Amino acid sequence: MHDRAPQPVDRHLPTDEARDLILLVRDIAQREIVPKAAEEEDAGRFPREIFALLSASGLLGLPYEAEHGGGDQPYEVYLQVLEELAAARLTVGLGVSVHTLASYALAAHGTKEQRVEHLPAMLGGGLLGAYCLSEPSSGSDAASLRTRAVRDGDDWVITGTKAWITHGGVADFYTVMARTGQEGPRGITAFLVPGDAEGLTAAAPEKKMGLKGSPTAQVHFDGVRVPDARRIGEPGQGFPIALSALDSGRLGIAACAIGVAQAALDEAARYATERRQFGRPIADFQGLRFMLADMATQIEAGRALYLAAARLRDAGRPFARQAAMAKLHCTDTAMRVTVDAVQILGGYGYTADFPAERYLREAKVLQIVEGTNQIQRMVIARHLVGAEER
Repeated sequence: MHDRAPQPVDRHLPTDEARDLILLVRDIAQREIVPKAAEEEDAGRFPREIFALLSASGLLGLPYEAEHGGGDQPYEVYLQVLEELAAARLTVGLGVSVHTLASYALAAHGTKEQRVEHLPAMLGGGLLGAYCLSEPSSGSDAASLRTRAVRDGDDWVITGTKAWITHGGVADFYTVMARTGQEGPRGITAFLVPGDAEGLTAAAPEKKMGLKGSPTAQVHFDGVRVPDARRIGEPGQGFPIALSALDSGRLGIAACAIGVAQAALDEAARYATERRQFGRPIADFQGLRFMLADMATQIEAGRALYLAAARLRDAGRPFARQAAMAKLHCTDTAMRVTVDAVQILGGYGYTADFPAERYLREAKVLQIVEGTNQIQRMVIARHLVGAEER
C-alpha cells in the first residue's frame, strides 16, 4: 500500500486558535490515521479508538457551545477540520460529520435541561452518534417514513426500521425521526434514543463498494421504550428539525468530498512527477499537466463554495440553497477528480497497491448520502423559481 500523509493545504483561518487546531488535526492524521487507513479499509475495520482520541482531543463537538462540552468553533473552521480528516481517511471524516449531524437536534432544539444532561457526554465524553431518518421504503421521500412512536404514559414506544444508518450497531446514541401523528411531514417527532435501549438491534452491516470501514446498517426498533424527557422539540416538529440538520450536514459532506478530491490530486501529482516514460517524467506532458490543472481548479472552487456557505451560516443568514450547491458541486468534483486520478496512474491506479482506486470508490457514495445530487438540484431550483406544481 502507498498511503501517504496529505499535502498541507494553505488555509486562510480566522484565528490563531483555529490554526493550532488544524495543526493538531494534521498531527493526529499523520500519526494515527493515515498509516492504517488502507489496511483497515480493506479489512472493513471501524476505527473506534480514533473516535475516542478525537473526542478526548475536543474534535467531536467543534461547532457547539463550550459550556456543554463543545469547541465554540465557527463552521468555517469545523468544515476545514473535516476536510483534513477526510483527506486522511473518509471513514473518519464522514464519521465526525455524522456525529455532528446526530448531535444537532438536541443542541439546537433541546431544552436547557436536556442539553445540560446529555450534551457533555455526546460532545466530549467519548460517545458516538448516529442519525436515523431514512427507511427501506423512504429515502429521498423522507416525509413518508413509517417508523412509529406511540405515547404510553410518560414514555413513547418506537417500532419500525431505519436504513442506511452510518454507525448503525456501534453508535452510543441515535437521533430518531418517528411518526407520532398524521401522514406527511407534520406528523413526525424527534427522539434521542440510547444505543443500548432494550429492543434496539442492528442488522449486519451492508457490503459496500467503498467506505468499508464505516458500518452502514439497518437499525430495528422493536417496541423500544423512550421516556418523554428524551423527546426533542414538540410532537410534530421532527421534520423541520431533520431538514435543518441536513442543511448543515450537507456542508459536512461537501467538505469531506473536497478532502477526498485533494488526496486524489496529491496522489496523482506525486505519481506524475515520479513516473518516467519516453525518457522524462509524465508530468512534463501537456495533456497530463492540463488534467492536473483542471483537477486543482475544481477543488479550489469547491472549497471556496463550501466556505462561503459556512460563513453565511456563521453569520446567522439563510444558507440552505448554498449548502445544496456546495454538496452538489463538491461531490461531483470529487467524482471527476478521482476518475482522473486513476487515469493518470494508469494501470497502477486500478490496483489496490495505490489509494487512487479507493478514493474513486469512496467518492461515489458522497453523491448519494444526505440527499442525492438530484435532490440537491431540486432544492436549488426551488429556491430559484419556487416549488413544483403537482
